[in-house]
Amino acid sequence: MENTIYIQMKHRLTIKKGAIVRLSDMAQVIVPEEMSNLQELVVLSNTSEVEKKFIVLDVMNVINKIKSRYPDAEIQVIGPSETIFEIVKKRKTAPSFLFVLVWLLLFVGSGMAIMNFHEETSMQTMHQKIYWMMTGKMNSTPFIVQIPYSLGLGLGMILFFNHLFKKRINQEPSPLEIEMFNYQQDLDQYVVLNKHKESTKYSDDH
Repeated sequence: MENTIYIQMKHRLTIKKGAIVRLSDMAQVIVPEEMSNLQELVVLSNTSEVEKKFIVLDVMNVINKIKSRYPDAEIQVIGPSETIFEIVKKRKTAPSFLFVLVWLLLFVGSGMAIMNFHEETSMQTMHQKIYWMMTGKMNSTPFIVQIPYSLGLGLGMILFFNHLFKKRINQEPSPLEIEMFNYQQDLDQYVVLNKHKESTKYSDDH
């Protein structure tokens, strides 16, 4: 139909505090040519007044604003029925010494965790037994076993996280990325269920 408007809202958007959000920013919209100015319809403003981190904009608020401009329009909604806006503030760049300090703490902490694990599981004794099974001799420091094991441990961590520094090894997501994705999904569901706001508070009459 000539007056039909199709809207597909985005699931999540990150915006700066105080930003003005237009319809084209938060949804894919197909409109008749004579309604092309609808793309610039302001759906959120006054976001500088938002104290919390999230705003949930329901599709009904969007439909009401469209109807106020084009009462006879037929609106078809495809996909999500709400968009989650995450309000972010401008962050100051952390000092380089702080980055180095955090890196050292993580490095030392992870190293101690690995050493404690090996101590509790008697890994050195296990290596000595492996060396005895391979050579028939006892050796208190079987480096021929320990060195390949240490290299393999590091290689296994690289393969597990699927990253070598900033370079991705392959296109498959790592287990950590899967867990982060699941966490993000749970967080979004929580926000929708528990922080649903009256978005008209941050709307205007545009």
